[in-house]
Amino acid sequence: MDILHLVDRLEELFNESRPIPLTHNVIVDEDRMLDLIDQMRVTIPEEVKRAQQVLTQRDRILAQAQEEAKRTVDLAREKSQQLVERDAVVLAAKARAEDVIKQAGVNAEHTRREADNYVIQTLSRIEAELERLLNQARNGIMALQNISEQETNPEPESNLAGSGLEIPDDPSAQ
Repeated sequence: MDILHLVDRLEELFNESRPIPLTHNVIVDEDRMLDLIDQMRVTIPEEVKRAQQVLTQRDRILAQAQEEAKRTVDLAREKSQQLVERDAVVLAAKARAEDVIKQAGVNAEHTRREADNYVIQTLSRIEAELERLLNQARNGIMALQNISEQETNPEPESNLAGSGLEIPDDPSAQ
């Protein structure tokens, strides 16, 4: 399952939750939230596995490029030995072999940079999603804790009613 789909489902859960009057708090279905969090725990390692697969693919491509460069160098050496009588041809072959080696190195480095950039982007996106999910979960936990505290520690309104003091709606506003 895609992590973004799970994030959408978590957002739906919050949107479907019942608001608590006169507050910014909502009542969330605990079972559904915990189910979504469990699914995220399963899905996030899949995203990490995909990133690891990209790294493995990058290493394979680099190994192939190095092997191709080695074959090209070996081929250039072989050809240069065949043309040893002709100095101009030998010099040209050496120059060409060096160019091929340089180009293979440039190609391998370019491929490595592209793979590294892709992995950085993927892991950054995963990190941002995880931070956003963590903040949402913390906000939900705080909201539930505030509700629980309000239910277990109600302020005696009768004592304050005659004193002229206002009773705040939101305890976090103090």
